[in-house]
Amino acid sequence: MAMFHQGNRELQRQFGSTALADRLVDRLRRSEFNDEDRAFIQSVEFFFLATASPDGYPDCSFKGGPPCFVRIVRPDLLVWPDYDGNGMFKSLGNIRLNPFVGLLFIRMGEAPKRLRVNGRAEVVLDDPLMGEFVGAQALVRVTPIDIFPNCPRYIPDLATGKPSPYVPCADQPPLEPGWKSNPAWNEVVPPRRV
Repeated sequence: MAMFHQGNRELQRQFGSTALADRLVDRLRRSEFNDEDRAFIQSVEFFFLATASPDGYPDCSFKGGPPCFVRIVRPDLLVWPDYDGNGMFKSLGNIRLNPFVGLLFIRMGEAPKRLRVNGRAEVVLDDPLMGEFVGAQALVRVTPIDIFPNCPRYIPDLATGKPSPYVPCADQPPLEPGWKSNPAWNEVVPPRRV
């Protein structure tokens, strides 16, 4: 599977999660956006962007804007505008030389949600869509390779100031997420390691 390399597989074997990892990829991973992805992504006001230099030096940045500042233009194309910043062009410069990116979309609050998008990006300075984004100085186009939801259980509720109830606490048994007992997954969920 393209999602996993030797380092992933070694840890999956060590923690007994290879079957679970494979099932998650088989059931959840996709390479095109669906309607639910579109609705979620276009509703958020921020995401986190991971890039790397040609020699693998990582960089992570915050990207924010109004709802719909990130758009799904086609099932195989996501775009967002680059706004005026500090002029270092760490992320966009990395994309110019190493186009592989990771995007993490998060919704916090009562109904937390996470979606990861890994793909190949391109920075375009004269894209015809730029006129649709107020303040855009460039447009970033991402062709997805791997799109997959992620368990949101550790996301805190920032509005109420409450941590996730799944965060481990001393002298309390861990709270198991409901998905672990779902018939689609429970037979491949490894025992919890303490």
